[in-house]
Amino acid sequence: MRHVVFVEFLAQLKELTPEQKKRLVRHLMGRELAPVPRAMVPLVAPTGCPHCGTTDDRLGSWGQSHGLKRYRCRDCGRTFNALTGTALAHLRKREQWTRYAELLIEGASLREAARRCQIDKNTAFRWRHRFLSDAAGHQAEHEDGIVEADETFFLESFKGQRHLPRPARHRGGVAGKRGFSAEQIPVLVVRDRSGQTADFKLEKLDAAHVIAALRPLVDQEAILCSDSAGVYAAFARATGITHRPLNIQHGPRVIDGVFHIQNVNTYDSRLNGWIRRFHGVATKYLENYLGWRRMLERYKTTITPKLCLAEAVGLSINS
Repeated sequence: MRHVVFVEFLAQLKELTPEQKKRLVRHLMGRELAPVPRAMVPLVAPTGCPHCGTTDDRLGSWGQSHGLKRYRCRDCGRTFNALTGTALAHLRKREQWTRYAELLIEGASLREAARRCQIDKNTAFRWRHRFLSDAAGHQAEHEDGIVEADETFFLESFKGQRHLPRPARHRGGVAGKRGFSAEQIPVLVVRDRSGQTADFKLEKLDAAHVIAALRPLVDQEAILCSDSAGVYAAFARATGITHRPLNIQHGPRVIDGVFHIQNVNTYDSRLNGWIRRFHGVATKYLENYLGWRRMLERYKTTITPKLCLAEAVGLSINS
């Protein structure tokens, strides 16, 4: 750059806004990353009016605002954008959402996500659970054929709370008692052979809670495969559904070549291995992490930031 041009450039610096000055400093220090323009955030068009619930054929375009396309409902006359009424409404720094969605797919820690998105750690935490709150509800609502059920357990955690009812554990820690106890939170995982998956954080692992979870999910003509725990036998008696229990400790692991629970056990193993990276998950947010894992399993290698954002605003593309 010629000297005269450089002097003119310096003279223009006083016209920069405070935010522009910060960006200039970050750029000069090599920390400025090119943001995704707000208008380029890959959001899926709404499927209906968030105010009156009418279908998308009653929606019309209504210009743009703050980089987002707006729509107008022909029935109620109200306007909105793709974020209205969703968990992502009113969140700022929209230019970082695509990058944050990529980090969710990677399973990055909060500190890593905060560093790579240039946001505060508390913001990264808030975004994580805003992105996951709707995705946590996207699970199978009907399973048929051979349906496998099994329970897995997660250590009760008060992570993030200031006042604990017990001495603090560090980096997940271990239970104070051996075996299963009140410290262990039961999660019932149900999976059929087509890969449809549902899970339920239970208040208690007893017949009443298991029946309440399974009754609306399992098809009446399905065959339930489980271990020999009495809660599954109680469900089968209450509903009349065919039950093939397996004595995992002493009996064969596969009956007649097709009846087993290896599918759901393998899923449990992947879930527990994946969740271990977080060194303890607060029980308060456990269902969000279960939904996060289901989302990764549902899309597998086809998952993209656009799909992740669609889940965050309440749309499940491949239910």
